[in-house]
Amino acid sequence: MNKLLACDTPYLCFRSYFGVPRSFVNSDGHPVNAVRGVCATLAALVEKYSPDRVLCAWDEDWRPAWRVALVPSYKAHRVAGEGEEVEEDLARQLPWIREALAAVGLPVVGVADYEADDVLGSAVSCHDGESLVATGDRDLFQLVNETTRVVYLVRSVANHDLVDLDWLAEKFGIPAGRYVDFAVLRGDPSDGLPGAKGIGERTAARLVADYPSLSAMLAAAADPSSELKPSIRRNLLAAADYLEPARRVVATANTLHLPDVRGVPDEATVERLTKELSLGSTLTKLAAALGVRT
Repeated sequence: MNKLLACDTPYLCFRSYFGVPRSFVNSDGHPVNAVRGVCATLAALVEKYSPDRVLCAWDEDWRPAWRVALVPSYKAHRVAGEGEEVEEDLARQLPWIREALAAVGLPVVGVADYEADDVLGSAVSCHDGESLVATGDRDLFQLVNETTRVVYLVRSVANHDLVDLDWLAEKFGIPAGRYVDFAVLRGDPSDGLPGAKGIGERTAARLVADYPSLSAMLAAAADPSSELKPSIRRNLLAAADYLEPARRVVATANTLHLPDVRGVPDEATVERLTKELSLGSTLTKLAAALGVRT
């Protein structure tokens, strides 16, 4: 068995920052709630799924220029000045999180001009064995196949969904491998992606089930003899210039060359960070789950 646990680290950081009380502080009075939350989440996942390898994906560019060139509205609402608006108390913790993960031997992997999603897509596509993707981002449902499942953490770590092909079929009624087309049609306001106006989730699922591709849908929309309802026909044609660029934005990269980062645990750093950041047993529990002696 060669099981990979690939983690959406930016999601874990935001989830922990907003979900763990900010009353957890270090000796200087600065919050360390995100550090604690990320470590606790990873420890729980490692204990539950016993992976042979863990990879922590990172955003080297949270809003790549090439995606913005395709769809200018992509994440536009999140822009503050020249970067994504991250609260100061969270921004301060990000280097600590990376240092803590490195201390227990977990490689943090990012690629210039790409998002963590692209690292995850490339990691699972080249992995020879079972893959688990830990995230709360439903766009990563596109990675689900016979060997890859998504550990969907949007509710909680203890009460998460394990998303496989059967789950997607039951939840959305879409065929295997078609989640990207479904997501493009439906849209995602949180990412600045409007979707095809007038086409909601149910209609999107039906179209994906009935047609093999977005181009086939557009061809049917342009064909007066097709069985499409006039309103759906109009909505698809109105979105024609948007759909293909949006598909390229939504689809994760799957052929990136990922650096061969081999994490080496550092027991002294684990002990130092535990004291400096007032982490209690959080980091040592993660180390123990990974089999690191401290």
